[in-house]
Amino acid sequence: MKIKSVDVIKIDIATKKTQKTTDVVAEEKPLHIFLNKHRYATIFCSPNNLKELTVGHLLSESILETTEEIEELTLKDGICRVRLKPDVDLTKRLKLADHYSRVILSACGSQTFFQPSRKVAKIESDLKVKAGVIFDCVNRLNFIAETFRKTGGVHAAAIYNGNGELVAFAEDIGRHNAVDKVMGLGALDRIDFGRCFLASTGRLTGDIVLKAAKIGLPIVASLAAAIDSGIAIAKEVDLTLIGFARGKRMNIYSGVRRVVV
Repeated sequence: MKIKSVDVIKIDIATKKTQKTTDVVAEEKPLHIFLNKHRYATIFCSPNNLKELTVGHLLSESILETTEEIEELTLKDGICRVRLKPDVDLTKRLKLADHYSRVILSACGSQTFFQPSRKVAKIESDLKVKAGVIFDCVNRLNFIAETFRKTGGVHAAAIYNGNGELVAFAEDIGRHNAVDKVMGLGALDRIDFGRCFLASTGRLTGDIVLKAAKIGLPIVASLAAAIDSGIAIAKEVDLTLIGFARGKRMNIYSGVRRVVV
């Protein structure tokens, strides 16, 4: 991931001394997504894994059902162009998604989903994962997040299989973007999401949980807190939701049967 050096003045409150030095910060750039030559959205994001971000975002927003619907995917100068196969009714998909030509800021992601715009299928996966495996995988995020260690200014997300093996990993200034990136990485590698779980450093809001539910991830766990909208959707679709996985404990808000103590 790209980082940038900047000049800063550091102040030591204890000694009352100042020092002119340099620091590194995470970069933010716009990604313009076009679908069949029509502008779909602009996402402000960290400028890496942009094809994967595009694919993951389109899957998690129900614009794509599978990656097999993509006929061509190109990226140049911050513009990602997606040409869908002729049998995909893009107009209908966009109407169901209830948005068009949006600007998506890294600070808040797409939009808050307190209720899905259409019915999301219940999670059918019978995956069971040891509590210790989930805990270790979530807590491993910040150790493998190189950009976070350098800047402290990004979120991390990962997909692991049931044995705790890393399947996909991404960092981004936006927690939604980080999740979309790992979904895109996994989808392009044709992994079975039903046998994996999502780990995140971000808050578990309704839109994050809904993204996971749409692609069939049965377990979502985070270092951070769960929000009531996230809990409500997790219960509705029978997804296992875990927050505050840190300090040798975790809170399970729904789907406890998938966690083996």
